[in-house]
Amino acid sequence: MSESKLAGQFFDAAIGLLERVRDEEGARIAEAGTVIAEAVAGGKRLFAFGAGHSSLPAQDVVYRAGGLALMNFLAVPGTAGVDVMPATLGSALERVDGLAGAVLDSSPASEGDVLVIISLSGRNALPVEMAMNARAIGLKVIGVTSVAYATGTKSRHVSGTYLKDHCDIVLDSKIAVGDAELTADGIDAPFAPASTVVTSAIMQAVMAAAAGEIAARGLEPPLLRSGNVDGGHEWNGRVMQEYGDRIFFRH
Repeated sequence: MSESKLAGQFFDAAIGLLERVRDEEGARIAEAGTVIAEAVAGGKRLFAFGAGHSSLPAQDVVYRAGGLALMNFLAVPGTAGVDVMPATLGSALERVDGLAGAVLDSSPASEGDVLVIISLSGRNALPVEMAMNARAIGLKVIGVTSVAYATGTKSRHVSGTYLKDHCDIVLDSKIAVGDAELTADGIDAPFAPASTVVTSAIMQAVMAAAAGEIAARGLEPPLLRSGNVDGGHEWNGRVMQEYGDRIFFRH
């Protein structure tokens, strides 16, 4: 079977985006890592949020081997994946005003905590209001989004603003409007989205930077080990006991 030209083109496109993010967003990724490290050292809590497919990079850093045990997924019912029926309901809920405030009010998040908000377009009410409400109660907000959407689309929030307008740090995924890297003769729609690959890499890069910053402060980063290696469960049990008051996904 011959190698697929289109498959290779997708890898090339994804690698190109990753290189751009590495080169152009490196300083801000390091800054985000520092903010997270300061929160860990200061006894604060860490949360990540994303709706639809943007929830995937958020979930990827929660309860993850090699990841920070303190990362908690801030779930909004009906928006955290494609398990809701019909799937289109999840998209509709992203446009509902007031939902973000209700979720934050019932969450353990409080002043001084860090919330990473992931939204490719950053144009819907849910991520915009999540950032606005989080900052209003004193959270540090890190936004992971494609800044291109702010000029290539119209905001769906009443304020006319985007996620990027309400963050302490913005990490730009560089994804083009439409999130499809390829076109080809005989295929009417553009295809091959790369946002999950790139955004997940950004999240892991931030976690890596944070681990380094925590260690630089003379602290042991609260990392989880794989449960599939000898001693992994014992290690994780110790970490979860030590930091149990800041780990909410096990309750």
